[in-house]
Amino acid sequence: MPAGTAGARVERLVTSGTFSLDGGTWDVDNNVWIVGDDTEAVVIDAAHDADAIARALGGRALRAIVCTHAHDDHIDVAPDLAARTGAPILLHPDDLPLWKQTHPDRAPDGELTDGQRLTVAGVELTVLHTPGHAPGAVCLYAPRLSALFSGDTLFAGGPGATGRSYSDFPTITRSIRERLLALPDDTVVHTGHGDTTIIGAEAPHLQEWIERGF
Repeated sequence: MPAGTAGARVERLVTSGTFSLDGGTWDVDNNVWIVGDDTEAVVIDAAHDADAIARALGGRALRAIVCTHAHDDHIDVAPDLAARTGAPILLHPDDLPLWKQTHPDRAPDGELTDGQRLTVAGVELTVLHTPGHAPGAVCLYAPRLSALFSGDTLFAGGPGATGRSYSDFPTITRSIRERLLALPDDTVVHTGHGDTTIIGAEAPHLQEWIERGF
């Protein structure tokens, strides 16, 4: 359901497809997040189904396609959506090697940098570089909406996976501890897969995650 304040809102669209890396392929459901109002929006992670994302946008102007990281299940239809809408694709440059595995002939249109601010429908989204799940993984923090878009960095119940190429467990736990758990406890975490959570529900478990070695 849409949620937000003063016209700006957060919408979730769940799309289904596959994730492939290191020679394996898995069926996945992804959360595609749309942040905006009735006239303009940004899409966070254009996954699997450009038709469904375009329908969800309706007649709104798409200002950007923001990639939280470049695993193929989060970027597979980004070029298609960009071609339809004219919106730029934005990615942290540290994830270009992963991007090129999926889209070798189509580069992103712009870079995401730590501390960068994107504005849509009067809402400011601050880019937080949170490597670990992928080198160029980012989260987007919108304090006006009490919202964090965490990609695959933080889920309800623990950090994102770090057992595949380009990932590192100590790095992701440091990113979560230093960049995310410092946010207000009531910040709603909109994840790349599965259910939302809040920062306050995850913060007490950091040491447990480290000991378990997610």
